[in-house]
Amino acid sequence: MPTTVIDAEPSPIAIDRERVALLIIDMQRDFLEPGGFGESLGNDVALLGAAIAPCRALLDGARKAGVLVIHTREGHRPDLADAPGAKIERGAPRQRIGDAGPMGRILVRGEPGHDIVPALAPIFGEPVVDKPGKGAFYATDLDAVLSNRGIDTLIVCGVTTEVCVHTTVREANDRGYRCVVPGDACASYFPQFHAVGLEMIKAQGGIFGWVSDSRRVLAAWC
Repeated sequence: MPTTVIDAEPSPIAIDRERVALLIIDMQRDFLEPGGFGESLGNDVALLGAAIAPCRALLDGARKAGVLVIHTREGHRPDLADAPGAKIERGAPRQRIGDAGPMGRILVRGEPGHDIVPALAPIFGEPVVDKPGKGAFYATDLDAVLSNRGIDTLIVCGVTTEVCVHTTVREANDRGYRCVVPGDACASYFPQFHAVGLEMIKAQGGIFGWVSDSRRVLAAWC
């Protein structure tokens, strides 16, 4: 088997190159650019920009190494039938899910804001999983996609660290997948949450997974 080792915390992890996938979580215009859902919640969206270059490096490395790449997008049907009222009504944002914004209707599938940022745009053959919730396994076919490809290890990056990345890692862990999170390829509107989120993943001997960085992951692929 084409095995390699990723230097990570709490310990190095051996992976089979043919059974690993890069999972890029929600690198969407609605979260990373002005005028989207993230900004409507009062966040400084520029803070998420730090993850773009490391994600791009991982994306390029995965494509070169022949590693499966999967993208996710959080968003809802145009009729909002899959958007719980409790989610739409939560908090006091300037604009709610489904409202018209500078990039189309907020967090609605098919609108410009729902698109992945151009620097990380999917290419033909890379699955895109549209999810209505925080975790990438809830109400999606992600588990089937991974199972059909024989994947047992996920490199999980994207935004935000403590919400959609963390939820996906927890879901994956419960399903038996091993997760490696390159911390520099993740970001949060709250830097302290980012730091604590990474600590939680690798605590107690790696209770949810392993934490590394894009450089060390790429070193294992090259």
